[in-house]
Amino acid sequence: MKERVRHFALFGNPVGHSLSPLMINAAFGAMGIRAGYEARRVEDLEPAVRMIREKPLDGVSVTLPHKGAVMAFLDEAEDDARAIGAVNTVTNERGWLRGSNTDWKGLTAAMEERFPLGGRTIAVLGAGGVARAAVHAILRAGGMPIVFNRSRDRADSLARWFSCETQPLARLGAVGADVLINATPVGMHPRTGESPVDARLLPRFEWVVDTIYNPLQTRLLREARAAGCGVVTGLSMFVRQGAEQIRTWTGLDPPVELMERVVRTALEAKDRLQGPE
Repeated sequence: MKERVRHFALFGNPVGHSLSPLMINAAFGAMGIRAGYEARRVEDLEPAVRMIREKPLDGVSVTLPHKGAVMAFLDEAEDDARAIGAVNTVTNERGWLRGSNTDWKGLTAAMEERFPLGGRTIAVLGAGGVARAAVHAILRAGGMPIVFNRSRDRADSLARWFSCETQPLARLGAVGADVLINATPVGMHPRTGESPVDARLLPRFEWVVDTIYNPLQTRLLREARAAGCGVVTGLSMFVRQGAEQIRTWTGLDPPVELMERVVRTALEAKDRLQGPE
């Protein structure tokens, strides 16, 4: 008897730009799993979540703008997801919908392949969902996050949630930190000429991490390399959070190197088509 085909989807709005289907379908194929994964633009979240049970779907990735709102429609959310206040992975366990968050695990794995987080002071730029996952990851690993954001109210709200320090963005150059994480969208396509940090401040940091994966090399990362910093690309986080989703759904280890190669090839081809900015 043939194994049934399993069905997975990405819920978000917009989703047309996402490389998750390419990456995850490549992994399923390499793993010999009979499964398909597709992107679905979701505007009305409640009926979409109901459809997970009715369709049914075995699992769902959740992206912007639904990571926080989806929690209200699930049967259970894991401790880390509740601590972050966001779910990016839903698993359908015979009609019971369990939410988890792999963003923080992907970011932790991407950084700890290069340097330990424990005991380090880490500046986090931003106060949205990615910043929340970053702060949670740092705290779980024994690091010390400091949140910087243009909106002081949002930064203070995040800092109160996690009981961590916040500083005005203008003080980034005055606060001692070993690592800088960009958890804002500044530098993302199509505004690739922008950077969230004055290049003159970058030599202060041993490592610079960008959570943006498109383009592969943001202006921030180019300037960080020129300043002598070690860098961690957003591609590393993107691939590793996707790998954690596959582990959550299947209990199996996915081919991370293949996943990274597939996404990198797609992004490099896109960069060649677009040409210089």
